[in-house]
Amino acid sequence: MDGICMNWIWYIITGLCAGIVAGMGMGGGTLLIPVLTLALGLEQHAAQGVNVIAFLPAAVAALVVHAKAGRLQLRACVPIILAGALGALGASLLAGVLEAPWLRRMFGVFLVLLACLRVFGKRLKK
Repeated sequence: MDGICMNWIWYIITGLCAGIVAGMGMGGGTLLIPVLTLALGLEQHAAQGVNVIAFLPAAVAALVVHAKAGRLQLRACVPIILAGALGALGASLLAGVLEAPWLRRMFGVFLVLLACLRVFGKRLKK
């Protein structure tokens, strides 16, 4: 197979895996962005843009499934949605002015903090 075809196969596999992770509520970007930048050579800003576009349909699909299962509490969602939209706007503006190396470092720190929360979070609650 030629390189272009292989890239598309990797993009499809990566998207499928990110969608599975997103559907479980863990955030597909934690998988998608590192694969796009490290394995497929996309620039950090472009990878984060792809992540946002890929997130939307995955989020809608997951939302429909969770809503049908009765797992949504709409009163709790409203302040989270509003604060999340405001945070996303601010972070998007910041990401637009940051150079790629800084953006990459910030995302790396986020992943390390997320991993620490996953590993040590349950211990802290006890």
